[in-house]
Amino acid sequence: MDYHEREVMQAFNLYTKLARVGSAEKEAVQLYTSDDNVRSLVEKFAREVECVLVRTTERLYLIPETRLSPFHVSNDWIKRNYLRTDSVNADIYTVYFATIVLFGAFFDRYHSKEPTLQFISLADWVEEMNERVRYLQSHDEDVLISSEEEFSYNWRAIIDKWEDMDDVKETVARQSGRTISRLSFIDMTKRFLIEEGLVQEIGNYEITITEKARIIIQRFFMDATYNNNIFEFIYDEEEIDDASD
Repeated sequence: MDYHEREVMQAFNLYTKLARVGSAEKEAVQLYTSDDNVRSLVEKFAREVECVLVRTTERLYLIPETRLSPFHVSNDWIKRNYLRTDSVNADIYTVYFATIVLFGAFFDRYHSKEPTLQFISLADWVEEMNERVRYLQSHDEDVLISSEEEFSYNWRAIIDKWEDMDDVKETVARQSGRTISRLSFIDMTKRFLIEEGLVQEIGNYEITITEKARIIIQRFFMDATYNNNIFEFIYDEEEIDDASD
């Protein structure tokens, strides 16, 4: 396809902004939506760096599609900015797992194409985590080991990390400090997701997901090509229960 110089420069300028700050404002959304050639070029640029474009009503986002993308958030970056200095890979696994569990809570454990919750409290998020970890613990160790290879998730490390945290009944305000607890870990994960534009605080220690998160969940999390059926493993007991009724 032949492109006019104007289209190439518009596309390049848009991609440059996306590469620099990760998103572009409403004017960029309008250009991306209205001009087929500009949209085609920007998408080509994104694919060259293992990224995809996600459009909301207000913004256009450049989202890393694989870990090979130079825009992928590295484990070391998360450790430096959100975790303790003595954190290990198990902490990163647990952050990712907590994110999956949070999104699953909003989308009825990935059974619904649209959110079924408007908001969730941090305490309820902890309870969702407790339930999912208990389910992981219900598997034989050899099942966990084989699934770790399949999904590239260290389930046993997640279980051990979560169990090592104190499950104390304190306020979120106190848990946000240095106490190593499940609630403080969830509070840390929340701050990471806020920074990534995936959740918003609405007060009273409650959060909601953003439009960006909703689109990413629907487009990628629920696509077996991307999620490798990981949610079927995490929530499989619902199918077992249904079959036994």
